[in-house]
Amino acid sequence: MKKILTFLLAALGLTTACGQDNYENTDVQGFAELVADTNVVVLDVRTVDEFNEGHIKGAILIDQKQSDFVEKAKSLLPIDKKIAIYCRSGRRSANAAGRLADIGYKCVNLKGGLIAWKEAGKSTDWRQETHYFNKAI
Repeated sequence: MKKILTFLLAALGLTTACGQDNYENTDVQGFAELVADTNVVVLDVRTVDEFNEGHIKGAILIDQKQSDFVEKAKSLLPIDKKIAIYCRSGRRSANAAGRLADIGYKCVNLKGGLIAWKEAGKSTDWRQETHYFNKAI
């Protein structure tokens, strides 16, 4: 019985350790406070069309579905600044945050994405700015 209990506790410890994220998650309020800091880079990882429908003011766009996402991120994002990442619902941005954190970035993902942001009454910017980084540079 002692061996079974030890085995179960060890298995639980391994699955818990493997399931931990290497980036932070935060809610809308925490994300709003974070993006108000001028030393934080705001990264939108959706498509150009989604970005054009509305985005968080000042966001940089790098579509995480593109094959060169990591290369573009490495060339455009400062490694010494915190990266506040969002997408539509929080899934793509969580994936992107994990990928960037794996190469040394300090990332914070918006739980619930832009959907949660809008539901909380936060504003989005509709202007097409010069922040399009998913096209050829």
